[in-house]
Amino acid sequence: MAGPLTGVRVLDLSRVLAGPWAGQNLADLGAEVIKIERPGVGDDSRAFGPPWVKDAQGRDTKDSAYFTSANRGKKSLTVNLSQPDGQALVRQLAAKSDVLLENYKFGDLARYGLDYATLSKINPRLVYCSVTGFGQTGPFKERPGYDFMIQGMGGMMSVTGEPDDAPGGGPQRAGVPIADIITGMYASIAICAALAHRAQSGIGQHLDLALLDSQIALLAYQNTNFFATGKPPARIGNLHPNIVPYQPFRASDGDVILACGNDNLYRKFCTAAGCAELASDARFASNGKRVENRVELTRLLGEIFRRRTKKEWVALLDAAGVPNGPINDIAQVFAEPQVKARGVQIEVDHPVAGKLPMVASPMRFSATPLEHKTPPPLLGEHTEDILRDLLGKSAAEIARLRAGGVI
Repeated sequence: MAGPLTGVRVLDLSRVLAGPWAGQNLADLGAEVIKIERPGVGDDSRAFGPPWVKDAQGRDTKDSAYFTSANRGKKSLTVNLSQPDGQALVRQLAAKSDVLLENYKFGDLARYGLDYATLSKINPRLVYCSVTGFGQTGPFKERPGYDFMIQGMGGMMSVTGEPDDAPGGGPQRAGVPIADIITGMYASIAICAALAHRAQSGIGQHLDLALLDSQIALLAYQNTNFFATGKPPARIGNLHPNIVPYQPFRASDGDVILACGNDNLYRKFCTAAGCAELASDARFASNGKRVENRVELTRLLGEIFRRRTKKEWVALLDAAGVPNGPINDIAQVFAEPQVKARGVQIEVDHPVAGKLPMVASPMRFSATPLEHKTPPPLLGEHTEDILRDLLGKSAAEIARLRAGGVI
């Protein structure tokens, strides 16, 4: 069964994570994604190791595990954009593509005649998506932007981590490059929306995605909490600024997360835990009161949780219908029966690694289920096929381009 974006061709000039993440989403959805890479070097993230992908004999390959996380389902075409012949190849491909995805610094591609203004004249239907640190406008538009600095500038680190006066306190970045990933997700949505608009209007457009904008948007209710109070939210570690109890508690042998998202769930918890008096206590009877009296309630619940093991709490709360869960490491994540049942871990056939473990797309479709058959590409793996089959280049022309360092 073809994916929902079958028939859409994407020219992916992006590198590292934000742009490639969007390109992988589109590939998962069925689009043909042609990844343009530098000859001999490729995407910078191919070198982001160790760890490295292992070949069938267990030896390190030249590709990092990092690279494989964001490039499934793509074809790799090596092109030297600094050469006029390389620029011409990309323009020819853009003329035959539906989407172009790039994350060069502001104005860089205009030097090569690969900017939106130029390519839209060649292909007015082209959806051209630019992903940068700060966007195409504003005083910072020419500055480079990286995830870590954007997490800091965009407020994420101000609300992530323990308070300054707590053990291990201070600002923390998220455990994954969340600014890059969320920008890639917003870019994926924007591209699909622009394709829907093009289906009605017949014309493409330029999409301007910025890491800083996306990171700020991701703050969600922390933004509106600030708007409502005029006070910047502070770091409160694993606590929730608006809901109590919604936090981990230490059982006798480990941590369990309790997530009482409303008063009814809190009452269910108190009944199951044998502390029904805490449900009727005026200090804790409503979520607003529990937020006001967070410290005392946390102290009381902490004493109660230490009476049972982690496994006992999970079984007890599951039976009572109270949301909860252990804090897993990643090995434990993939051992969870729910994760196994959902088929989250998959394997794809890789030309060097053999069976390459990967994570399936979380998007599930009833009518157009996604297939994960194509592995992350080897550098330049599809160069000759694309030039011959899509652009009609002869063997002699391909040999000339290769000899000249264009591909």
